[in-house]
Amino acid sequence: MNSSQLSVINHMPIKTDDDHPREACGVIGIYAPGRDVARLTFFGLYALQHRGQESAGIASSDGQHAFIHKDVGLVAQVFTEEKLKPLRGHLAIGHTRYSTTGTTSLRNAQPYLVETIYGPLGIGHNGNLTNALDLRQMLLKRGVGLTSTTDTEIVAQVLAAPSDCWPEELRRNGAPPHPDHWIDHIRGFMQLAKGAYSLVILTRDAIYAVRDPLGLRPLCIGKLEQGYVVASESCALNTIGADYIREVEPGEIVRLDEEGITSIISETPQKRALCIFEYVYFARPDSFMDGQMVHQIRQSMGRQLAREAPADADIVIPVPDSAVPAAIGYSLESGLPYMEGLVKNRYIGRTFIQPDDRLRKQGVRLKFNPLTSNLEGKRVVLIDDSIVRGTTSGPLVQLLRSGGATEIHMRISSPPVRYPCFMGVDMATFKELIGARLGIEEVCLHIGADSLGHLSLEGMLKAVHDIVGMKNGHCAACFSGDYPIDIPSWLFENDRDKMIFETMWDKSD
Repeated sequence: MNSSQLSVINHMPIKTDDDHPREACGVIGIYAPGRDVARLTFFGLYALQHRGQESAGIASSDGQHAFIHKDVGLVAQVFTEEKLKPLRGHLAIGHTRYSTTGTTSLRNAQPYLVETIYGPLGIGHNGNLTNALDLRQMLLKRGVGLTSTTDTEIVAQVLAAPSDCWPEELRRNGAPPHPDHWIDHIRGFMQLAKGAYSLVILTRDAIYAVRDPLGLRPLCIGKLEQGYVVASESCALNTIGADYIREVEPGEIVRLDEEGITSIISETPQKRALCIFEYVYFARPDSFMDGQMVHQIRQSMGRQLAREAPADADIVIPVPDSAVPAAIGYSLESGLPYMEGLVKNRYIGRTFIQPDDRLRKQGVRLKFNPLTSNLEGKRVVLIDDSIVRGTTSGPLVQLLRSGGATEIHMRISSPPVRYPCFMGVDMATFKELIGARLGIEEVCLHIGADSLGHLSLEGMLKAVHDIVGMKNGHCAACFSGDYPIDIPSWLFENDRDKMIFETMWDKSD
């Protein structure tokens, strides 16, 4: 099978009862003459695998032609030496996906690659457009055929459309023409789009990086020995030997080509609103955001949690791996010894073999085993980063009791999640969010813990600002309900229109 023939994998990786929210995806773009950019992109995506595990893809260009391969599965399952070989050229973009809009199917895998009057155009997108249905209707009325249920195809088609097809208000109020026609098209898209987007864009001879005016989703720039790279997180830069330069600013368009880095500020941000869940869970702890390492910020959250929700206990243990920094912080502040109490099977989520009913009923035992020698007779503070649906915490508490713990005091290094996210995070619906239905004491009873404590919203913001300073704002809408942008009412109505639309596509998958 060559790179243009895409096969569908019929069995997705095993779904455990993981209660964490899911990110939309990770993106990367590389301009590096003389380098094997497809291989660099592969390893960059491998470093971003934590941001999405449903599909992966790479599109490349040699200055004349574009090449693509994408499929359903993990990065290492989608790409082999045979699949990378046809992806020629010195420019490439890559994408690893977790679906928040659109179903899990090959038609929704990214990047998207279309042919335009100016040559090939490839798009990788992290985020959600809150006005995607309006843009979709606009395209359909123009006669544009759409083949997927994801808003990324909408981004591609809006960018590909000739400017005389844009709405009249864009042609009337747009900035003076730019010598680079793609800059004009990106500007036009940014005037139309609402919501969250960090984009990597592949053209015949340049890579573009675009971040929405609020900076809801992360994006950073790095320097290679023979070129430049943009990626969702700095951990991807480190993996491929690139030096971190800076973040892409909210509202900024960055072009990477033979002239180096060109920056255009298209939309001046009124405020900044990076998703605070990047610090709570999404980002790798070794990544830098807001100029600081994420690990430090999580430790700061753990320290603040110890001040706000102390516990009469013997040891502090984390739910591995994401809660480790917060547990270290809690231990340092409280004086309680930090120990390991759960061993994680790090590969259980990477198999395509589904468990039988008896294994499935074991739930978290597929993913964790208790360290009985550390737990026997101990009063335990169990640190986790969040409770979303409440499906994991109860089984974890019972697992620790079976391992010999006499008391389990659960502490969460974020506030209760009470509101859905519509900006690129799978944060469930009101009906599914346990924090929207139950109070803290009720959740404690539900999960079977001896006590339950959350970091307050004010404490979380303080912990973040103690490390990164007050210069940047953050979106904490899933905790507060204070959304930084207007959310269409239909999105709150159980996503009825979207579910009907996606069900139509699911029947043909």
